[in-house]
Amino acid sequence: MTDTPISPIEAVNAVINSHNPFINAGIVKEQDVWGKGVPDVPTLNAHASNQVFKAIEFVRKSQSSQDKVTSIAITAQQGVGKTHLLSRIRHELEKVGGALFVYASANNYTDLNLVKYQFQQTLADSLSKTGSQKVMQWQEVAAAMANEGRENATTPAELVKRFDNAYKKNKNLMNTLQRQVIKNKSDADPYIIRAILWTLSETQSPFAIKWLSGEELAQLNADELGLPNPSKTNQDRESEALKNIQQVLNLVSFYNSIVICFDEIDVKNNSTEDGFPTESVIANFVKILHDTLENSDLSQGVVILTVMLPETWRDKVNSLQGGTPDRISKFTQRKPIDLKPVSADYMVQLATVWLREYYSSKNLIPPHPLYPFEESHLREYGKNKPTVREALRWCADNFKVEEEQLPGDPFERFELAFTRENEAKIEEYIEDSSLIAEALYFGFNTLKGQTLEGVMIEELTNDIKPKAHNKNFINFKVIGNENGKEVKIGVAVIQDSQSTLNAGLRRLNDYHTFDLTRGCLVRSKSKIKQMQKKSATYRLFDELILQRGGENVDVIEDQIRPLVAILAIYQKRQNYKLTEEQILDFISKNKITFDNLLLREILSDPSGNMPDVDDGNFGGLFDDEDDNIPDVDDDGGLGDLYG
Repeated sequence: MTDTPISPIEAVNAVINSHNPFINAGIVKEQDVWGKGVPDVPTLNAHASNQVFKAIEFVRKSQSSQDKVTSIAITAQQGVGKTHLLSRIRHELEKVGGALFVYASANNYTDLNLVKYQFQQTLADSLSKTGSQKVMQWQEVAAAMANEGRENATTPAELVKRFDNAYKKNKNLMNTLQRQVIKNKSDADPYIIRAILWTLSETQSPFAIKWLSGEELAQLNADELGLPNPSKTNQDRESEALKNIQQVLNLVSFYNSIVICFDEIDVKNNSTEDGFPTESVIANFVKILHDTLENSDLSQGVVILTVMLPETWRDKVNSLQGGTPDRISKFTQRKPIDLKPVSADYMVQLATVWLREYYSSKNLIPPHPLYPFEESHLREYGKNKPTVREALRWCADNFKVEEEQLPGDPFERFELAFTRENEAKIEEYIEDSSLIAEALYFGFNTLKGQTLEGVMIEELTNDIKPKAHNKNFINFKVIGNENGKEVKIGVAVIQDSQSTLNAGLRRLNDYHTFDLTRGCLVRSKSKIKQMQKKSATYRLFDELILQRGGENVDVIEDQIRPLVAILAIYQKRQNYKLTEEQILDFISKNKITFDNLLLREILSDPSGNMPDVDDGNFGGLFDDEDDNIPDVDDDGGLGDLYG
């Protein structure tokens, strides 16, 4: 028990009525796997995650080359917590290390005739996410390559920090590094080695990763990197993808164990030209990976996880010919690991961990850890053995307290509700990109058919296609007409980390793929100022603002606050005894959204001006002195590179 005094019940009830953390909590998205994640009960289905960690340890320590690639099949019904489990594994690896993590959702595989090429893109994208050493997973591998054979290794973060300045002063640096690695990796593709090493460069890493994903570069960028850049059709890329995947995985697994997760392989979204469904195509691809990866006894090993419904394993995968089931469930000897539903005890634990994080974020101490729930009610529902999704939905439906009825007519009730919701502390949501995006989307929806900043708003959509490429980074699109021309403004709210910002900017800059005429990044000016001029992020930002005519809109407290307030009123309209029509009428009459400067700024013509950012000057790559790297060095700069 804590001696910290319990918060006033009025304050606790006020936050309960202002924000329900359980809404949509049971739907775990790909960004939850890579981002902060969701509150987790580590003992729930621990038998499954423990087996995965045992498999990682097994492939790493095994002296037999035949055991360096293994696999596990995981089965569970919808909502039981399959992606929750993968999120747990990813975040544990990010925290303590032990393996790199690759996440492939079959939802993103929109053309099964190109499954190998699409996995090559998945592989490149996953390895661009932050790893246990606080840099991209690609950069962890590149640093291990650069440090190989050296007694005093330089940390990946230091190499990344110093690389661009070192290369600027010694243009032979990359060739020297490449020769150093090839000397010990004669069978590896020299261009793939070179591209991975280039990920150490903050300015060149986006182009190196794009090349590693199989995409074509602008010839200028390819020339700068020293990489081949032939024009290819998608069919060409598909035919070459497996060789590239094998090269990357064989090379990367020499330095780090790798966990590859194929999630939701039974999604009903596609089939090949020959009629093979998603589960058959992915299962066959896993078999190919298992059989063709180089089983070197020096490798750190590869663990492949395949997640599916029990009936998919029973009726589809387990009956496939050619030893496919054995390759998909090798570590557990063709016995899938089945996830269990929530019990009465786990129901209490699940609510406890979610509420602990919720009240902590609000700096409140509730009357008891489960407030406003009663333990007996949680246990009673848990006896039904619900899925995780059903358990969290029950919490969402019951997360409420009785509040006083607002007096007066609908107009007076709205005014009182608006005043109440406006009192929410900005710190509670200023970092919440999803909530800000939802508030902006709701605000624009109230303005359809109206003209602001010369733009007639005709339509809004948050169904951004192709979904496989967007991955929810572009939140929504405003479609309208400006001076007789169609405008399509893609809006991405990104208040979180640098790696998320880079991924979002790459998509905002891709007008062709996402059918945009303008990209708009919504991000606080204070965060933009932290950007370093020589970074890859700055180059992507420069491309958006100066080359593509996009813009960055600041998140200003007085402008976002009323939008969050009216969204909250709309979501809690039953509590406030207001109808949808009454709310929209009040918003319109008071011009809450029509006069909102944040919405107007998104629609207005971009200024075309770049904001002030950090200069980002660095010293040499392997030393701290700025002037210690000569222009020419007999050993290609490695003496100064490694200090």
